[in-house]
Amino acid sequence: MLYFMRENESEYLGKREYVGNMLEFIGLACTSLCPVCIGIIIVTSLIVILADANLMLIVKSKCGKKIECLSGKVVWITGASSGIGEHIAYQLASVGCKLVLSARRKEELERVKQTCLKLGRSHLQDEDVLVLPMDVLDFDYHKKAVQSVLDHFKKIDILVNNAGKSQRAVWSEVQLDVDREIFEINVLGPVSLTQAVLPHMMERKQGHLVVMSSLAGILGVPGSRSYCGSKHAVHGYFDSLRTELGNNIDITLICPGPVFSNLFQHAATGKQGELVGRNMENSEKRMSTERCAYLSCVAIANRMYEVWVSQNPILFMTYITIFLPDVGKWLASKIGAKQFLKMREGK
Repeated sequence: MLYFMRENESEYLGKREYVGNMLEFIGLACTSLCPVCIGIIIVTSLIVILADANLMLIVKSKCGKKIECLSGKVVWITGASSGIGEHIAYQLASVGCKLVLSARRKEELERVKQTCLKLGRSHLQDEDVLVLPMDVLDFDYHKKAVQSVLDHFKKIDILVNNAGKSQRAVWSEVQLDVDREIFEINVLGPVSLTQAVLPHMMERKQGHLVVMSSLAGILGVPGSRSYCGSKHAVHGYFDSLRTELGNNIDITLICPGPVFSNLFQHAATGKQGELVGRNMENSEKRMSTERCAYLSCVAIANRMYEVWVSQNPILFMTYITIFLPDVGKWLASKIGAKQFLKMREGK
């Protein structure tokens, strides 16, 4: 009996010594690592506060593949007559990409083409930039459009689904026809064109689908329920498609925040056929179209899954909403719809 008690006591003392050693090790580790951890947290926080894109995109813009790696690729851009699509075309032309420019206004596409040829004069000939007028709502024409591109370039490396339409109206004033129009342009348009292009990419066992979404597809932004809903749908569709397609075909979702463009000129209101029809004010705190296009091209070059392109405080709100959803929703409710709308409009 005495032997048994001594044996248990010895075992107990051994365990206590082991626990003591472990606590001492943890204490030393914490003493050594805490300054490092605090430093990492401070640096990361500063980057988030000062950056105009999500952390990984900023890293890729400094250390990742350069846009020049896309030289010689055939890139088809919809909504290329103005705004972000126009400036993506300029970025890609300057590094020698062969371009297909699509939108409804042929004269504007011709203007963009001439600028592209000037920017890419050391790389591009006239036949390297194809103007292909197209309405994304003309679903029956999409397969013919794909064939036109293949007849001209023999391949499509990258499709940039950029065409879209914004909307501004209080939810109670929005007619169902407006909801339908926004969803057809922003969701069914890219879906239809993607379905027309995919067989070619799958046959080649390579390709890259780029979709211009929005941070409105992540945040619940007031005053644009139709637009927000359509961008959420875009996220769901292309995230699902990415999983189905596997590794041969890449999908990049680009999510800009407030950016200077002619967005309001063609943005819908709550009534069918009515447009906001105003220009953005210079006093608004928005990212330049050129900067947004550059970061978008960095994301394309590095084949990133999803990127956020925005200044703060919208970028910060996106981080909170994704990583701490309950806190994000609570914060949005405290900010209130009016103030949130001002933030979104760059005021």
